[in-house]
Amino acid sequence: MSVRILALVGSLRAGSHNRQLAEAAVKLAPEGVEIALHEGLAEIPFYNEDIDVEGGVPAAAAQLREAAAAADALLLFTPEYNGTIPAVLKNAIDWLSRPFGAGAISGKPVVVAGTAFGQYGGVWAQDETRKAVGIAGGKVLEDVKLAIPGSMTRFAETHPADDSEVAEQLAEVLNRLHALVDGEQTAA
Repeated sequence: MSVRILALVGSLRAGSHNRQLAEAAVKLAPEGVEIALHEGLAEIPFYNEDIDVEGGVPAAAAQLREAAAAADALLLFTPEYNGTIPAVLKNAIDWLSRPFGAGAISGKPVVVAGTAFGQYGGVWAQDETRKAVGIAGGKVLEDVKLAIPGSMTRFAETHPADDSEVAEQLAEVLNRLHALVDGEQTAA
């Protein structure tokens, strides 16, 4: 049975190092794992209960919910904006958290990873993302982490997939997520 992982990137910039890291995950996915990089977070309006009603959910939000519902797990890539999570990723989590207690992310394993310019690789943003995802109902894998510092220099001329150390660390994250989800599917 194949494991389906939905990847969300908290940066909208075309040359985003976090997007490149997500692309590397797609490329390095182990056998039996399919990683879908979700497009369209920029088109999702800010969460508003007034528009989150049957027949009124914006198409981009509905597509995100459908993609998350079809996935076995989620892999979130976040840069760090002013010491915290980017609004676009927080908004996606907000949409995925509803309806309360039964959102598309509810009970799904979630890993948070990323890269940032600073010396800690965006750990504050990653911690905030884990907190938001956990409150939203996701099953955060607290012990599976990847924070890569110095993104602007480290990836100035090298794609993360071509950085052997990063590729090895990312492969380990993917293998651990795969093993957990595969174990849950086998037990079910």
